[in-house]
Amino acid sequence: MEFSRKIIFLKEPKLCFRFDQQTEFTKDGLTLFGPLDSDQNPPPMRVGVIASQLGLKLYKNWVKSINGYLPPLNTTREHHVGFPGFEAIFGVRWPENPASQIIISNQEILDAIHIQDTHQAIYKTVSLYEDKIRAHRQEEEQSVDLWFIVIPEEVYKFGRPNSRVPRTLAKNSPVQMTEAMADRLENQFSFWEEDHENAEIYKYEKNFHNQLKARLLDTQEVIQVVRETSLAPEEFTNAGGRPIRQVQDPATLAWNLCVASYFKSSGRPWKLADVREGVCYVGLVFKQDVTDRDPRNACCGAQMFLDSGDGLVFKGAVGPWYVEETGQYHLSYEKAKSLAEMIVDAYKKKHGFAPGELFIHGKTFIDQYEWQGFCDGVPEETNVVCIRIQDERQFKLYDASNRAVPRGTAYLLSFHRAYLWTKGFIPRLQTYPGWEVPKPLSIEITRGNCDLQQVLRDIMGLTKVNFNACLYSDGDPVTLRFADRVGEILTAIPDAAKVPPLPFKHYI
Repeated sequence: MEFSRKIIFLKEPKLCFRFDQQTEFTKDGLTLFGPLDSDQNPPPMRVGVIASQLGLKLYKNWVKSINGYLPPLNTTREHHVGFPGFEAIFGVRWPENPASQIIISNQEILDAIHIQDTHQAIYKTVSLYEDKIRAHRQEEEQSVDLWFIVIPEEVYKFGRPNSRVPRTLAKNSPVQMTEAMADRLENQFSFWEEDHENAEIYKYEKNFHNQLKARLLDTQEVIQVVRETSLAPEEFTNAGGRPIRQVQDPATLAWNLCVASYFKSSGRPWKLADVREGVCYVGLVFKQDVTDRDPRNACCGAQMFLDSGDGLVFKGAVGPWYVEETGQYHLSYEKAKSLAEMIVDAYKKKHGFAPGELFIHGKTFIDQYEWQGFCDGVPEETNVVCIRIQDERQFKLYDASNRAVPRGTAYLLSFHRAYLWTKGFIPRLQTYPGWEVPKPLSIEITRGNCDLQQVLRDIMGLTKVNFNACLYSDGDPVTLRFADRVGEILTAIPDAAKVPPLPFKHYI
């Protein structure tokens, strides 16, 4: 059968809010109707705070501000929406005083993050916060739903992989160990057990955010890392009196941070309105383990998503998944089968039956061994479909008007491949929220059978369930939106493989 290339326009997916009301814009739905009805929605927000004395003050001031109305940055732009107030939107209180508050002195934080050895500096700084949370779990009866970790700008500045502390600030490393010495101890024996313990520090990623989240996975505590400068940019100025960094306007920040916090506290902001029953989406990601001597070794992570946008993150085994012939990572048959079985079991626990369709989203092709493993790991009634999603950088499409191509435009190339513009002009907002000519996603059905236009509609819907912000839509489907970030957290510590599958909120 001959295929005729053509351009089509997909209808904007709608979202479902309280009272089963539907709109296409998240802020419209939350303002008019409130979040999705659910018995999981939290009572008053039980938020714990770990911060310096200044950080705690800034947190309380910020919570006070979001309990009132925050005007939009620009009243003439549709995408700028005023923030009505947390309780007005979500129907629950966010108390100004935290359920638990833990103070870490600013000097103690600086003494840790200014250690000359970056590995030791980040590890010790993470320990300051991790130890407080673990002690709270053991000693306090009252639990919290979410921990706000409010960090000084110095932690952000020097808590990243390529950061270096200036000599004028650097403090001597407390442990007489270097990365080179730690590498040698991998294959050597030391009479001093302490040497091997100290060498373990160098198996942790040099990233404060990722390492803190990874080290807390076994506690199942949920955290939100926030910079002091995000909560009160006007408090941090340079010599000219200007804020040291540009941040979102107060209303936009409130929308984004409040939706993320509500979701992480087990609330359900919204879900897709028109979802086919029995469908499960999985994003597949490979992340090289930088602490492993073998460059072929990588960790495979799978993110399972449902109509609500929430799901589970599975960590597959670390192994030599890199294939030199293709320059890509591929699972063995056994590991692919095992991963598929875990996904089906998790789906069954939530729904009581196996999924009718299992869509596996990835950035590379699925080879024959992975494909056979996935197929053998699901029941006969489950249709497995593999979708490759990549950024298309060469092909561009222009509208006849002076506006960008509308979001939802699709150029069908064959029965199995299309370009899809998930970014573009949005009629509801009367603008294209971007700075350059929108680029499409390249969508291709690489294994299995499914109607291509249905695949495109599904991906359009999955761009609207990112609860880490309150956007009209994302450019990428949620299956791949956080793939790299999840992979970084899965490989940030050496023993994350012991952690059972956890909800997605633990990773964002």
